[in-house]
Amino acid sequence: MIGAQAIQLIVATSLAASVVGSGVWVVLAKHESRQLFAEIEELKREQDRLQIDWGRLQLEQSTWATHPRIESLARERIKLATPADRQVVIIAERAP
Repeated sequence: MIGAQAIQLIVATSLAASVVGSGVWVVLAKHESRQLFAEIEELKREQDRLQIDWGRLQLEQSTWATHPRIESLARERIKLATPADRQVVIIAERAP
């Protein structure tokens, strides 16, 4: 049969191993938490950069799509012109 001192030694050893194991687990959890926080911060910075780019692209799109610019390009590139009065046909809508 195992003596009282041997039981105490086994219990103390298992408790010490549990304390060391939980300490290692805490350190690993803290390290992973810091890594994830750093990753979140980097993703937030990237999101901010992308939001700025998106705003610039929207502004650029609105600039390129202005009516005067499109009209100017149509006149220059494909030689569109305002039709003469005799070329315009007005169709009246009939009442139902």
